[in-house]
Amino acid sequence: MSDQPLRFGVSVHRARSGDDLGALAHRLEDQGFDSLHTADHLGMVAPFSMLAVAAGATTSLRFGTLVVNNDFWNPVLLAREAASLAVLSGGRFELGIGAGHAAVEYEAAGLSYDRPAVRISRMAETIDVMRRLLDGEEVDFAGAHHRLVGASTGIETPGRVPLLVGGNGDRVLALAGRHADTAGLTGFTSGTGQSHSDLSHFTWAGLQDRIDHVRAAAAAGPRRDEPGINILVQQVVVGERAPAAESFAGVTGHDPAMLLDSPFLLLGSVAEIVGQCERLQSLGVTSVAAFDARGGEDLAPVIDALR
Repeated sequence: MSDQPLRFGVSVHRARSGDDLGALAHRLEDQGFDSLHTADHLGMVAPFSMLAVAAGATTSLRFGTLVVNNDFWNPVLLAREAASLAVLSGGRFELGIGAGHAAVEYEAAGLSYDRPAVRISRMAETIDVMRRLLDGEEVDFAGAHHRLVGASTGIETPGRVPLLVGGNGDRVLALAGRHADTAGLTGFTSGTGQSHSDLSHFTWAGLQDRIDHVRAAAAAGPRRDEPGINILVQQVVVGERAPAAESFAGVTGHDPAMLLDSPFLLLGSVAEIVGQCERLQSLGVTSVAAFDARGGEDLAPVIDALR
């Protein structure tokens, strides 16, 4: 169990205007949230633009991508974006990266949709290169997927830019264990679609299994510490637990009883959700990101109770 307080964030996927997004970010900061995140999908406002606007409206709130699709980016250009946002936010940015999964987005963008092993191998190279670039190195690299000569961001960041690696599968989480500051756990197996029905690790036992996998990879490598653990909570409902679980089950087709005992759904009274957060922390979870702003803001009284 970490001695540090559990950190809370909200993953925002919609922005009607810069004013609305700035107001939301300011409100989250006032409510005691630690971070605002956004994803990287076609059909939504681009992630770094959203986070730059939110950073300009706040002073202490941190920001992160949860997560960028590695295949949408050249590693040098991604490192430049990350370093730029780190500078513009005063060092409040964390780069989260994943291997991508939605085949329809690759098709729309004219990108090759390779099998998971290739996408993960490509991401592993990006992580290697990008860590060095963000640390201010000039990089020469010749790998299976990337070739760089004298690459540099040319940007001096205000401190180290933290890296989150997000996903659920063994190979991705092994990368997180070996290289990331934080492992981001989703609880589901992505597949090739934009929605997720294989809640393969959505239970407490499943979460423990994924944490154990991250820790084993960390212990087998050269690092001397363990990465932090972030979980992406799909829904927050302060109120009656059973109707909320039944509503979510109606969307996913899963057993409401299983969903009632899932760490990836925070359901119930403030006291019940506080107890669930304390249980998460006892497993070593260091941060929680709620999936959308509307539900995420329900966490405000939980944050107050825990602090």
